[in-house]
Amino acid sequence: MTEGVKPLRFFLGANTPRGFVSRFDQLERREDGWNRVIIKGGPGTGKSSLMKKIAAAFLADAVPGEKGRVEEIYCSSDCLSLDGVILHSVKTSIADGTAPHTIEPKYHGAYDTTLNLSECWNEDLLCQNREEIISLSKRISSLHAQSTRFLAAYGALNGDNARIALEATDVHKAAEYARHFASRELRGVPREQRSDTQPHEDVRFLSAISDRGVVVFEETARMLADRLFVVEDPWGASARILLGQVRRLALERGLDVISCYCPTDPDIRLEHLFIPALSVGLMTRNRIHPLDVEPFRVIHARRFTDMEAMRLRKQRLAFNRRGAAEMLRESTRCLSEAKALHDTLESYYIEAMDFTLAEEKMQHVLHRLRRERADV
Repeated sequence: MTEGVKPLRFFLGANTPRGFVSRFDQLERREDGWNRVIIKGGPGTGKSSLMKKIAAAFLADAVPGEKGRVEEIYCSSDCLSLDGVILHSVKTSIADGTAPHTIEPKYHGAYDTTLNLSECWNEDLLCQNREEIISLSKRISSLHAQSTRFLAAYGALNGDNARIALEATDVHKAAEYARHFASRELRGVPREQRSDTQPHEDVRFLSAISDRGVVVFEETARMLADRLFVVEDPWGASARILLGQVRRLALERGLDVISCYCPTDPDIRLEHLFIPALSVGLMTRNRIHPLDVEPFRVIHARRFTDMEAMRLRKQRLAFNRRGAAEMLRESTRCLSEAKALHDTLESYYIEAMDFTLAEEKMQHVLHRLRRERADV
């Protein structure tokens, strides 16, 4: 592998207070000649291993820079397993198209290619184990439902603190700071790095509530930005305003952005923001993800917050914080138990798979992608 060339790691699915939220719609990029490969197959059929091999093959010949970027999309319920790969050099996304992020082809052959690994298993053997497979699947679903209920309680308690903080936040002051930040940091963009058309926004999750607790891909942040501005915000009000304003101003200036939302509020709360053309990033730091990154500068939420008003709500804030932490622990415990059962479920499919045939299918896809790269 070329020294210094590593994949960018993200999530496109999140365990949230309302259940699993998928942003796999981000893989639909039919413009500019992009293509999509959808992999179908049960647990343990080699979908993740196949994508890891393809990513490794492209990274082996990659050169530093945006054109050769490889993104690895991880599973939020099993953060060692891949759910997708995005190959920018050949404008191709590859994704696990099974539940809970089900993807169906829309333009067969013209845009979508389906790779069906269920053609490689012994169905008779799976039928012999049907009772165990069904029982395990139901228990896993039950644990995920439990996890969601705990996350709903976590979201309610955490959200209450955010509302209290928002009432004590000088929104105008935070927005004005964002404008000053943009005028200072979002300038001097080389002409070739400005978007000639509509600037592009990639929506991702940089963090996930997973079977291993809260996971944050900090290395990805360090790869995207030499200057990381860390917003120290224990409550989640000021950071959302600040990052939202900087995002808007960056797009207005024709800059592509990567917007990473919070799994506990995946539609509204912008948690991290990156502007790759300028190697600038803004990240939110709090008790849930303290962040092990070296900040270029720290921005404290208290500069926009009426701290006296917050002190008057000290007891309620502390109660909510303790309760939220306990709910989060219980949620991740459920995910961990579900992962252990999922490993057992996978063993039935592994036993039934013809991995030689699956490898032939993978090599066919890889050959086609390498041919396309040679034509670029």
